[in-house]
Formats: sequence, C-alpha cells, structure tokens
Amino acid sequence: MIENRAKHTALIKAEAKRLGFMSCGISKAGFLEEEAPRLEQWLTNNMHGEMRYMENYFDKRLDPTKLVEGSKSVISLLLNYYPSEIQKEDSYKISKYAYGTDYHFVIKDKLKELLYYIQSEIGEVGGRAFVDSAPVLDKVWAVKSGLGWMGKHTNVLSKKTGSFYFIAELIIDLDLEYDTPVTDHCGSCTACIDACPTQAIVEPYKVDGSKCISYFTIELKEAIPESVKGSFDDWMFGCDVCQDVCPWNRFSKSHSEPLFDPNPKLLEYSKKDWEEITQEVFAEVFKKSAVKRTKYTGLLRNIQFLKE
Repeated sequence: MIENRAKHTALIKAEAKRLGFMSCGISKAGFLEEEAPRLEQWLTNNMHGEMRYMENYFDKRLDPTKLVEGSKSVISLLLNYYPSEIQKEDSYKISKYAYGTDYHFVIKDKLKELLYYIQSEIGEVGGRAFVDSAPVLDKVWAVKSGLGWMGKHTNVLSKKTGSFYFIAELIIDLDLEYDTPVTDHCGSCTACIDACPTQAIVEPYKVDGSKCISYFTIELKEAIPESVKGSFDDWMFGCDVCQDVCPWNRFSKSHSEPLFDPNPKLLEYSKKDWEEITQEVFAEVFKKSAVKRTKYTGLLRNIQFLKE
C-alpha cells in the first residue's frame, strides 16, 4: 500500500511537470483548523469589502472533504505567468497575470488532462479541479504542500521562483505521500508593506482586501472613492507593486506558455492610447483576457479615475 502511494505520487508529479506546471505539492485533505479563526476575523473586520461571495460556504472553504466527497489528497500546482516583456513606462498598467489568455481556461484544461492521466494510469479515482473559482483557500494549501511560504504581502513565495505564478488544485479521493511546509524567509524585510500605495498590507501577513488597488479596479462595481485618488500609481487593472518590490522576485524567470503572451498593443500603448480606447479595440486586445471581468465600461472608469 505504501509502495503504491510512493509510485502514484511520483507518477502525478512527473505528469504535472510534463504539463508545464512549475511545481507540484501534495497535502492530506482535512479541516484547516488554524485558518478558521483567521478567516472569521478577516470577514468580521469587513476586509473583503463588497466581495460578499467570500462570506459564502465558510465550512467548505475550510474543509475540502465537504467540497469533494471522500477526498483524501489536495494536489497543489503552480503555473508561472511572469512575462518576458512588460508594458512601456508611459502607460496605464495592467497586472502581469492578465497579459494573456484568462488563466482559468488555460489551467482548467491542464488540470483536466492531469485528472484524466491519473484515472487512466491508476484506475478509478474521483476528484475535482479548482482554479480560483470555488471556495478553496489555494494559498493555504500551497503552503501546506511545501510549495513556498506565505509572504508578508500574503502571496506565496518560493526561494527559487518568487511569487509570479497561479495556484490551482486537484482534490482527489486517493491517498498519496504528503509534503511538508517550508520555512519562512521574509526575515525583517518590509519592502512590500512600505511600498503598498494604499497601505492595504495593514500588518505583516494581513491584507485589507477592501483597500487594495486590485479590489478597487476589478471587484468594486460602483464609483471608486475620492479618498484614494492619487494613490493608484497608474494601475488601471490590478496591481503588482508588492510583488515587484519583493527581493525574492529577482529570481522570477519568464514563462513558456504561449497562451500567456499579450496582444502586442498591450505592450505598445501609451497613456494617450488607453484614454482613447474604443469598445472594438478593447474586445481585440482583451479577447480572452481576465481584463474582461471589469468590462469596457469598468476599464474606462478606472482610466478616468487615474486621469483626473
């Protein structure tokens, strides 16, 4: 039985690598006891702002066995999205994760392939794939699986690759060999806290989501409050400041996923070009991008807010 676990674990990790995942770590599925009070306090303090969906499925968020019946293992996977080129200096900025095709589609396809491989090689294995689209605490599982530690900006950090990667999971009903967490290497560094334009990192390892530029430019559907005017550092969709200043991201290497390559206009456009963007150009540049979440009207609102 133990031999099988080792064999199955090795098979899964090798296939994850073949599919282009940067790293693969595995944890035992179960209740996240330490996370329960943290999540409860974060919600009570309204740090999720208008993101009311964060209040739903509290039990399932903390226990994957309630999400996937009979689940035994959480397979956490990282997929690099660090681009080889970034936008020009004189431009309104878009978070690097949204440069290319929406990651939900790219990763979901890879996860389905991985699950199909597990079923064809090992036998009848039940499970579900998750890409930031269900109540799963991805970052917590990535840390439990030894893929990195939780940085002070609450992104998962790895000594080898920094933090510019997506996190996804396969939750399956198969016992495997489990990885152990790595140690924290943030030390006394406060670069992310000091650099956050809206002081959203309220203390080490705690972000007030309702103060984050990503929240204002993506999640918030109504007008952006005047109180934060002048503090967006030209970000029109998302924000990478806390990651850009992190010393560990010196080790980021550009991805090798063609679907994450941006439309050339995204790299060429200046502020003036963005200010004049039409519905047609928006549809072309962001054809399959996560930027579509904010819609044309949302992006215009953000640009107008930066311009005034």
